[in-house]
Order: sequence, then C-alpha cells, then structure tokens
Amino acid sequence: MGRPLLNRRLAEFGTTIFAEMSALAVETGSINLGQGFPDSDGPEEVREAAVRALRDGRGNQYPPGPGIPELRTAVAEHQRRWYGLSYDPDREVLVTAGATEAIAASLLALLEPGDEVIALEPYYDSYAACIAMAGGSRVPVTLRPDGDAFRLDLDELRAAVTDRTRLILLNTPHNPTGTVLTREELAAVAELATERDLLVVTDEVYEHLVFGAEHTPLASFPGMRERTVTISSAGKTFSFTGWKVGWVTGSAELVAAVRSAKQFLTYVSSGPFQYAVAEALRLSDSYFHTIRADLLAKRDLLAGGLADAGFTVFRPSGTYFITTDIRPLGETDGFAFCRALPERCGVVAIPNAVFYDHQDQGAPFVRFAFCKRESVLEEAATRLKSLAG
Repeated sequence: MGRPLLNRRLAEFGTTIFAEMSALAVETGSINLGQGFPDSDGPEEVREAAVRALRDGRGNQYPPGPGIPELRTAVAEHQRRWYGLSYDPDREVLVTAGATEAIAASLLALLEPGDEVIALEPYYDSYAACIAMAGGSRVPVTLRPDGDAFRLDLDELRAAVTDRTRLILLNTPHNPTGTVLTREELAAVAELATERDLLVVTDEVYEHLVFGAEHTPLASFPGMRERTVTISSAGKTFSFTGWKVGWVTGSAELVAAVRSAKQFLTYVSSGPFQYAVAEALRLSDSYFHTIRADLLAKRDLLAGGLADAGFTVFRPSGTYFITTDIRPLGETDGFAFCRALPERCGVVAIPNAVFYDHQDQGAPFVRFAFCKRESVLEEAATRLKSLAG
C-alpha cells in the first residue's frame, strides 16, 4: 500500500524500549532491572480481598462507569487523610484503568488540536504518545543534574509558556530521575498556572514512595484545586501493577470532562480489584511507613552496588528508580550500553534517552529499578562489579 498504515500522530512511536529490554532479559537470562514492576506481590490481605470479591460475585459484571462507590469513597478519604484535601466521592473522583488511562483521558478531554503541553523532561514515554493522540504539541522543560539530584529550572519553565500553552503535565515524585519537587518549586508552578490561566495534570503515582522528602499535591496550593487534575494509582503503592486500578481527583467540572473521554476508552475495568483497592487505601499508617522503609533499604543497597561498579549515582528522593551516569565507565551512549549490558554482566537497564525529546541530553544516563527482592539486588550488584574491571 502506498499510504503508511500508522497515522502520522503516532508515526514516531514504535515498540517501547521496555518490551525490547524485557525480551532481551528473557533471551539472555539476565536480571531485569529495566521495567518498573515488583518481583513479589503486595499485602496478602489485599490479595485476599480481591479473591473474596470474586467469590462473592462483586465486580464480575460491569462496575459503575465512574468506579464502585466503595473505592471512590476510599480515594476521597485517602486524599483527606494524607493531604487535607476534600473531594466529593460522587462528583470529584473517577476510577480509571491505571494511571496511564487517566493521563490519556485527561489529555484527550482537555486539549484541542494545536494546544501546547509543557512536560518535565525526561518523561514517562506514554506522555508523548497521549499528547500526540490528543493532537497537542509537547514542549519539554528539561530537568538537569545539580549535584546529586536533577532539578527544575523555574526560569526555563516560565519561558516555555506561550499564548498556545493550555496545560502543564507534572510528575512528582518524578520518573525516571527520582526527583521530588519541593514546596517552593510547586508554589512557583502554582503561581505560574494561576497567572497564565493554565490547567495542570499531575501524575502522583509514587506519592507514598519518598525518602527523606515530602510529597505535596499541587492541588493543595492556593488557586489550584479548580485547575488541577490529580492522578494516582494502586500499582506502585501496593505492588499490584497488573490490576490496573487508578483514579482521578479534581473539581466536578474537570472530572466530568475527563469522564467524558474515559467512558469511550475502556468504559470500565478491574471490577473485583476495585473492592480490594478500596480496602488497601484504608490500611494502617504502618503499612505505608513499612513499604517506604523497605524501598529505602533497597535503594541504598543497589545505589552502593552501582557506585562500586563505577557509575555516578543520582540517589533518588522518590520512586523506585535510580538514574546513573555511565561516563565514568568510559561510555557515552546509553542505548548501546544497555543493549550490551546483558551479555557483559547479565543485568538489564533502561537508557534514559528514550524519555527525552532532546536525546543528546539523556544520552549518558541509564535507569535501574530497585523494586526487587534484596537477594536479586545483591546478585545484580555482584554482577555489575565486573564493569569496574
């Protein structure tokens, strides 16, 4: 056929790097520290809640379009419990097929073709695809290394706003860099959004996975509740990524707009799992403290192994990813490095350049996931030491 089959909006998006590297892990028998999923399940009582819902016939048929009332109420309670934010579970909460669908539905609902979307680069790869599907134009603002972390240049953010800017797509805690935006940075974003009348979509899926930092929802800042779509999910906090249960909170007007798009994507999903996640969100504080402490220990274990192997390590303040610089190893091309790494030492990682529009900015950076059992991380650290020569 003379005409390309894939529409031009998606022409730049092929097979994801995650599929490529996970296949390489299987092919070579390598330890997969590339894709961000835990290698053990979350709390037994949450898993049993899903089994109980299945056996009791709850959620085996289509759940309500906005999500089951029990989960919407639990999400509203969670926002009040942790952040003092008040949402009406009937009008201001929407359950989605994971955070990925929430992002897609938000952008499809809120953008007109040609609208500009500012996103913090490097960014999760679905952001670019969702902006493209919505007909928007992405405008990256690059986070750059500053000491042992990546930081946002607020002047660059302000300069990126034009008359065509409709929306800022914000991710904090930030994947892949592990940066957690400070209150001062978030206040500056809020001031910019209110001054320029911008909407903000915030991806906060790693909200409970923070170390020595504080996660503060942008919606809690003055003037932001009515212009912020806040997104989170159960996958990262409770280690059930395959359940694909996410949610949106925001003003009734914003949630209604997102729901209009969401209903024509999956319509509904994850019926029995919604009941289980409702119970998970009500777990005691000790659960949230324990998972944070467990991941902190794993972060430090892998970070130490990576430093011993010769990488420059940017120790994250959030998420379960570590970004490293490969230049001390005499390497500059993250793609080539990651494709060779399984054969060199039996470990798989992800080149950060896939998360950049300006790929040269991300070329020397490589991401490792530490949401694995300690024994797996110890073995990975041992294998990586061979790089030090």
